[in-house]
Amino acid sequence: MRINHVFFDLDGTLTDSAEGILNSVVHALDYFNLQLPQEELISFIGPPLKDSFAPLFNNDQKMVETAIAKYREYFSHRGIFENRLYPGVTHMLQACSNAGLVLCLATSKPEPFALRILEYFKIRHFFQVAAGAELHGARSDKTAVLYYAHALAGHPQQAACLMVGDRKHDVEGAHAVGMPCCGVLYGYGSQEELIAAGVESMCATVEELQEFLLQP
Repeated sequence: MRINHVFFDLDGTLTDSAEGILNSVVHALDYFNLQLPQEELISFIGPPLKDSFAPLFNNDQKMVETAIAKYREYFSHRGIFENRLYPGVTHMLQACSNAGLVLCLATSKPEPFALRILEYFKIRHFFQVAAGAELHGARSDKTAVLYYAHALAGHPQQAACLMVGDRKHDVEGAHAVGMPCCGVLYGYGSQEELIAAGVESMCATVEELQEFLLQP
């Protein structure tokens, strides 16, 4: 069955947001006089913040909530704009839209931030659905966000849907909802991570992704 609904991740798939995210994490950790090596900081890109901060504070919920508040203190004013579209993304979205694909955003980033980013980069109009996590609610991981996005899209047949993302959480969320996933290798996850999660297909570049999405 031909794909007619595409659900895109945001960080590492449409935007290179590493600078803003990492600066926000460092800002939060500075509050606790903590430092992490770069390779550990990178792991914050993709998963819900609470899942990334929890191991650092032995799952102390109050400390995790404080860390998230400090993260958002920086991110909401500066980090959100320390970001860029991957080259070719606007052209890819335009081509997919012109071909009649229904484009949906499904990100673990809080929805208010995700909407500001789409507007900032002038790509909001490409998306019929723009779904993100709740700032203070149960909808936080990729599976919950995808269920929400799929419902907003009108519950299209899963076999005609595709998730596009760069981390294992995108693959696992897609499979939980019943749709396949295409992994992008220009983001923050590795080929090994995506394969281990059971990804069905992979694209190395935005141009390759566009070709894949528009294939007959």
